[in-house]
Amino acid sequence: MYLKKVEGPRAVTLPDGSIVTRADLPSPTTRRWVASRKAIIVKAVSYGLLPLTEALKIYGLSEEEYKSWENAVQLHGEAALKATAVQKYRQP
Repeated sequence: MYLKKVEGPRAVTLPDGSIVTRADLPSPTTRRWVASRKAIIVKAVSYGLLPLTEALKIYGLSEEEYKSWENAVQLHGEAALKATAVQKYRQP
């Protein structure tokens, strides 16, 4: 079995005890960003599985877009990433 060489860890353990691996990340061709996919990217970057610059490049995200996801999670939790909840959590 061949394992692709990657920089950094292959898996990280989150504070709740769950494990996130690179295999859990969405496909680089992802075009439809549902809340669960956004959340896994935020977790991967926050806990050191994936460097921010690499995540931005792989998924074609702007730094501003990623930061908005990160802020939503920090302020309101993962529910704030849902498109239907944007109005509920948006700051005036």
